[in-house]
This record gives sequence, structure tokens and C-alpha cells, in this order.
Amino acid sequence: MDKQLIIRAGHGTLSFTVKDGGNTTVYPYAVKSDRSLPANLREAFKELQFLRALERDGVGKILADTVLMVASPVMLVPDDVDIDITPASVDATYGEIITGYKGEEKFVRDIPELRVKAVFAVDSDLLLVANDNCSHVTVNNVLAPVWVDAYSAEYQNDGRHRLFAYFHDRKVSVFSFEQHRIHFANTFDAVHAHDALYYIMFVWKQLGFSQENDVLYLYGSMPHADWLMERLKNYVRRIERDENYHRNI
Repeated sequence: MDKQLIIRAGHGTLSFTVKDGGNTTVYPYAVKSDRSLPANLREAFKELQFLRALERDGVGKILADTVLMVASPVMLVPDDVDIDITPASVDATYGEIITGYKGEEKFVRDIPELRVKAVFAVDSDLLLVANDNCSHVTVNNVLAPVWVDAYSAEYQNDGRHRLFAYFHDRKVSVFSFEQHRIHFANTFDAVHAHDALYYIMFVWKQLGFSQENDVLYLYGSMPHADWLMERLKNYVRRIERDENYHRNI
């Protein structure tokens, strides 16, 4: 089919994107805070007209290829690391590194451009709702395509280091590349601009970046953007900003 449905499940947020040929339409969804995210998703499938209008198969499931994008923490495994990638080993290793996701289903996705595998958790009930309503569901993490975008567009071997900060889901994901692979990647709570400033500059200094020569790239909608930009310019001379960046897949 030409149509594609993208379900983006953030931290208490839901949105839908329908791609139909060259047309892309984004539909935010007002999540009800007294219900779980899977319950909200199940209700959205029942009440949203544009979802009901998508072509169905013989048992009533949406035929459009569906991608479930989740915003859970990611564990990165370099391709050249000899690790046993099995459901049991992945679940155990992920649980040792990232807490709070016990019992959720773990997925492994190759990112060949960066020679790494991304391991992340998906709420089992959320996945069940998606599979109950869609015939063809694949799962990915919201950060995987963002990393590829940044690497493809901005990474260069010119002696200048680059730090990237992607604002999403009331968080900021900070990452950099070195020798054609991810050198650093972490996600921090960034409800307040003070927190975002602290974490970005902490990583900048930790990696030993130059105030004069290296570049900071900012993606997405920042909290108190004017205040944050003014403070960042006190520490970094070269800043590139794309406040309209929103990657669905």
C-alpha cells in the first residue's frame, strides 16, 4: 500500500502521522491523564475519524503499514562487540543498565549507518493494542532516525566537533559522533530551561569541546527558548538551531 500510519507514543503523549504518497498529515491526540497510554491508544482507534477511514482487511484491521515509535531509553551495542543478542540476554542486559522497564518487551534495531544496534523497551499492552488494530506493525525508537538524520546531514571530518541536542517529550537527548559512529548519547529530563542548560553544557565540557571552534546543533522546541539561547551563547560561539524539526520516522 502507498499509505503509512505512524503512531508516536511519548511520555504520556500520542500523535498520529498518515503518509499518503507525497502527502504527510500529523494528528496530535489529547491524552486523558486518568488513563494509561495503551487505554488512550485503544480509544483513539475507536473515536478518530481519519483512523476509521483507513482501508481495512477482512477482520477490520488497518491495512496501511504501521510504525509504532516509542520514546523509551536506548541501550547501544556496537556491531563489533561480541554479545549474544537473544531475547533473554537482551532483557537481562537492558535491565542491568536501564531500570524501570522490567517486564516490557525489548526490541533490537540495526542502525547500519552508525554500525550499532539499538535496544529499547516497548510497553507490551501498547504493542498489543497496535497489533489488535493494524495488520502490519513494526516498532522503532524515536531517537534512531534522529541520529541518522543528524549524522547524514551534519557529520563531517573537518576537525570540528559537533554536539547535538534534540528536545522532545519534555526531555533533551544529547549526542555526538566520532570516527563515523555514535561517541556519546544520553537523554535527560528538560522540563525547565535551567535543566537543559546544565545538561548540555555538562556534556560539552565532559567531551572537551572548544568554545570557539566546535558547533552546537539544537533540534525541536526548547523550553523558554529565548532565555536558553542567550545563556548558551555565553559558552558556545557556533550554534545552529532548527526549532521546527520534528521527526516522526
